[in-house]
Amino acid sequence: MGVLKQWEPVIDQQVAGLEARLIEIRRHLHAHPEPSKEERETSKYLVEQLNDAGLTSKLCRDGLGVIADATLGEPEEDAPLIAIRADLDALRIQDTKTTSYASQHAGLCHACGHDVHATIVLGAALFAAMSLNHDLDAPGARLRFLFQPAEETSDGARWLVEQGAVDGVDSILGIHVDPERALGTVGIRYGTLTANCDEIEIIIEGKGGHSARPHHTLDPIAAAAKLVSSLYEFLPRSVDSRSASVFSVGKIAGGTLPNVIPDRVEIRGSLRTLSTETRETLKTRIEEIVHGVKELSRTMMHLRFLTPIDAVDNDPRVTAALELASRSVLGDEGIKLITQPSMGGEDFSGYLTRVPGALLRLGVAPPGFSAPFLHAPDFDIDERAIAIGTRILLRTALILTNERELPVRTGDFTI
Repeated sequence: MGVLKQWEPVIDQQVAGLEARLIEIRRHLHAHPEPSKEERETSKYLVEQLNDAGLTSKLCRDGLGVIADATLGEPEEDAPLIAIRADLDALRIQDTKTTSYASQHAGLCHACGHDVHATIVLGAALFAAMSLNHDLDAPGARLRFLFQPAEETSDGARWLVEQGAVDGVDSILGIHVDPERALGTVGIRYGTLTANCDEIEIIIEGKGGHSARPHHTLDPIAAAAKLVSSLYEFLPRSVDSRSASVFSVGKIAGGTLPNVIPDRVEIRGSLRTLSTETRETLKTRIEEIVHGVKELSRTMMHLRFLTPIDAVDNDPRVTAALELASRSVLGDEGIKLITQPSMGGEDFSGYLTRVPGALLRLGVAPPGFSAPFLHAPDFDIDERAIAIGTRILLRTALILTNERELPVRTGDFTI
């Protein structure tokens, strides 16, 4: 780890010098959130920051997303290319904070920390630009910074990949804030970190009529009630109970008046699984149950599986590099090994089908205090986490570039 030891004091000193600026950048992004597939001003702002630092950046198609390459010091000619990804989109949630940097856009809020992710990765890019002026006699790294739109709608990773974001990339790094972890800690997971996710849409078409004469109708609400009940009843009994899965309905919409049976009902839900086998089994069972209730109710049912996301499966070597980098920043006490995967989804997996990579959970809760959960209207972080995240990512890139043998955990931390 000799190369890292040479870089550590430079990284720590320079990132500390950048910290106030990074907090200012984060607050600007937080105050000006944009929803998925509309992050044009955010992308433009990041391009300006990168260009002002002397880096060459590419604004992606339709002004959505940014790709920038840089070198950290003077890497070897055959050094691997390490990508570092951030997401940009906000949520359609009303910000309830009263801080000076609360959202200025009604009905929009950075409640999932994507403003923080973008700032952390931008901090790494700004340091890379500054590193060209150092007289450090140590190998560096080749870096690519990806600022991705539309993570919340699961479109963004594919959007960047189609535009060459991972062409020539050897490994990719990601980071996600975790308000359930204290500042100064990180969550490391070897193997599966998040679940496969499939959004489900079911449109039920019946025959409407007066609620006093249901025999003249084909009631889609009755069919929807039967269908949801059947899905909840039979899906858990369709797979091995030791194989984690969860099916949830989040939306049922139909009808306008209490005395009118409508002719259409919409059901939206999600299926989350950890294994491909369980995923395919349950998708087949959903099709079978929908068909059965359709026949029973004599309605028409149209089933679609939308925006599929694969599980994030952290690569062992990249994860080991993240762990070593985190230990060098936070010490042994700051490392928390995640023993169970999350049933949430993350489209970072869209890169992992092409290149090995890993995602880190970054603690952002003030020590001794609980922070609002992700997607909460008052979501906020301890901003000291920004510099921590930047330091970890820079160290990880150097480790991946310059260390051939890395200690990889197995056993309890691998599915």
